Amino acid sequence: MYPSRHPCPPPPPQPPFPACEPCPHAAAYTHTPDPYTPAPETPPPHADAPEPPAHRPRRRPALWRSRTVRALALVSLLALCGVIILAIVRRHTGTEGFLVGLGLAVFPVPPLIAALCWLDHIEPEPWRHLAFAFAWGACAATLVAILANGFVTDWVAANVVGESPSDAQTWGSTIIAPVVEEPVKAAAVLLLYRFRRRDFDGITDGLVLAGLSATGFAFTENILYLGRAFGEDQSMGHSGLHSLTAGTFFIRIVVSPFAHPLFTMLTGLAFGIAANRPDRRRTTRAAIVLLGLLTAVLLHAIWNGATILGDLGFLTVYGLFMVPVFLTIAWLAIWSRGQELLSLRSYLAPYATTGWLTPTEPAALSSHRTRTLARRIARRTQGPTAARAVTEYTALATTLSFHRRRAHLMGPTSDFSTRERELLLHLWRYRPWAQEALAEAALTEAEASTDRP
Repeated sequence: MYPSRHPCPPPPPQPPFPACEPCPHAAAYTHTPDPYTPAPETPPPHADAPEPPAHRPRRRPALWRSRTVRALALVSLLALCGVIILAIVRRHTGTEGFLVGLGLAVFPVPPLIAALCWLDHIEPEPWRHLAFAFAWGACAATLVAILANGFVTDWVAANVVGESPSDAQTWGSTIIAPVVEEPVKAAAVLLLYRFRRRDFDGITDGLVLAGLSATGFAFTENILYLGRAFGEDQSMGHSGLHSLTAGTFFIRIVVSPFAHPLFTMLTGLAFGIAANRPDRRRTTRAAIVLLGLLTAVLLHAIWNGATILGDLGFLTVYGLFMVPVFLTIAWLAIWSRGQELLSLRSYLAPYATTGWLTPTEPAALSSHRTRTLARRIARRTQGPTAARAVTEYTALATTLSFHRRRAHLMGPTSDFSTRERELLLHLWRYRPWAQEALAEAALTEAEASTDRP
């Protein structure tokens, strides 16, 4: 039976923490973290220290060090960018065109977000990171891109191509737009990689964050293009399937809703590879990221350039470049998700040896089917609270596995043991619900596998 209320039992008496051996490819990092062994009978080191002064002046921390202040500042900045970009889009499309563009541009957003969240389901990123990536793409990146594209295109028209507006437009779409847009979309991934490194675990995280940023960017950009097309149709009296709005909707929403996410996910892939590199040299990682960014810019330029090649050229580029790259990235994303899940068995095995997990849990946690079945069992026998507890337990176990994998590949950081202890104690909190559900799910899966021919 499952407990009737949320328990929080103490951890086992002085559980040994498994040592973390360095990766054979990172021989320079030979330090292994000391296991955490609590000793309640030992007095704290400050027990015999003299009493502090009665009136010690308290230093007020800097305002910017407050997480609340920083979060409010970031939200305010993104909101301001959103207001400005929406005002710019409305000025270019008109109110009616803006509303039509908004209604049509929203169609591909839910399936794209659902696919990215499914990809991130094994070890979910904090929701605020996902929201930041989408908001950055929809607000900040589009604002920078529309201003920079306009400024550089005007400069090229005045100083490079002379009096030919069509040449300036070609330069703007095939060269300027990819060079400007890909870095600003990838900036969301860079910021999370730099300032939330502990939550950035590898290829899957890079793909998901890059995809969300580009999805937000494409959403705002589609409002602009569809709104403009509707305005032109209104002025010229066009309607129906032969209208510019219908053609724009077919190309941007039906045929290529994945275009912007695909470009930026190439950079996200590079960030994910860099995150798992045993080599700590920044130049190597920077080179990997730069290569991914250049690949994204190149594919973006090829795609935009296809619009001037006519229908046959467009279909050729779509078939020879976009579809193969899309299928490759999709396969790589699913493969990476599966590899991360399978790695749980080896990286969680030391915790089963020392008693934090049962002997069957590493294998059960490395199976997506067993994890899903455990949630169903918990929901059926104990209700939604137990199912949420199992979800938290599996997510914490995955985070613990990735934490240990990062230390194995790149060498343990100074806070390895502290973070490990924190994760294990949180894991123990959900143990009464999760372990029994996982054990029953593993047994059910084992019986089902023996019955299969």
